[in-house]
Amino acid sequence: MLKSVGRVHESLVFDRRVERIASAVASLVPSGARTLLDVGAGSGDVAHRVAEAVPALEPAGVDVLVRAQTAIPVERFDGVHVPRADRSVDVALLVDVLHHASQPARLLAECSRVARLRVVVKDHIQRNAIDRLTLRFMDWVGNAPHGVQLTYRYFREEEWVQLFEQARLREVSRIERIGLYSFPTSLVFERGLHFVAAFAPIS
Repeated sequence: MLKSVGRVHESLVFDRRVERIASAVASLVPSGARTLLDVGAGSGDVAHRVAEAVPALEPAGVDVLVRAQTAIPVERFDGVHVPRADRSVDVALLVDVLHHASQPARLLAECSRVARLRVVVKDHIQRNAIDRLTLRFMDWVGNAPHGVQLTYRYFREEEWVQLFEQARLREVSRIERIGLYSFPTSLVFERGLHFVAAFAPIS
């Protein structure tokens, strides 16, 4: 059943999702950036598309589960300690990763440590019980077929603010209308549940 769910998701949602997220992320990459580290890269398709939109970028990724085929080079890591030196990459990217992480605050702080210019985060905002149910469903459909750990833990706006402050990150830009879903499914699965934001590490 999970394989069937995965095939349906990829045929109906995956390509549009990758395109729209990559477009949003690319618009937040600062001029002069040359390296991008996709933390929790999965297939690597988002980082690959970002690099196509920003040709100067060289993408690489890390993940706890390295897939047999990826669009960019991906190496395994423990999900907490990012295997890079301080300020060694220009942009660190986290796409729907922090709500899966065993230690989200620690992982975000690690991204802040290794990034020289920006940390870009795409994730969800939970405001009520309906949001939680919707996010759980999306999470299961998109990730269960790939064996991704599902914690079903989503953050409220005030919790995000606290996480970013703890990681010493200053928000410089945010996109809330990403267009991940076409009408009418957008009425259910979009409605302010998603954001892409760029942060400058505070020295």
